[in-house]
Amino acid sequence: MSSAPRYIPHYTVEDYRHWQGDWELWNGVAVAMTPSPFGRHGGMLARLVTALTNGIDSAGCKASVLAEVDWIIAESTVVRPDASVVCGEPPEGHIKVAPAIVVEVLSAATRERDLNQKRALYENQGVPWYLIADPDHACISVLRLSDQRVYASVAVDAVMELTICGDCRLTIDLRRCLGRELP
Repeated sequence: MSSAPRYIPHYTVEDYRHWQGDWELWNGVAVAMTPSPFGRHGGMLARLVTALTNGIDSAGCKASVLAEVDWIIAESTVVRPDASVVCGEPPEGHIKVAPAIVVEVLSAATRERDLNQKRALYENQGVPWYLIADPDHACISVLRLSDQRVYASVAVDAVMELTICGDCRLTIDLRRCLGRELP
């Protein structure tokens, strides 16, 4: 008995625009977003967005911090990072170029995707900085895109310094992001 080939639908951004609910589109495959995160996830995201915004403002950078804005990577790929930093003014609609920084906050439902599939996607798309925040372990992993276009872990202590958008040097106090008291 022969088996029929399995049909896997291939969707596009145009299809995506008509869907109800929260979805991402990965190489033409619809991926359901998980239910809204719990309090620690949201709190850590809010602190990270605030810290990034403060760092950009202090440095006088021409960059914008966006929370949960879709990034249309290709006709068949749309993702929604927890937070993104884009060079210049915020886009009128969705993000259409690789952000300078992408932030994902891990949850039980997204941990595998964020650590593997999204990491590979962001690396492949040339996102210079990928911050992975883990509220369960009160830590933030910082990955920087190397000259060989692969992510390498960056050792950070309480304060992180990074350069974005050409020559803008940011200083981010990670203790605030983790909800720790300052010494």
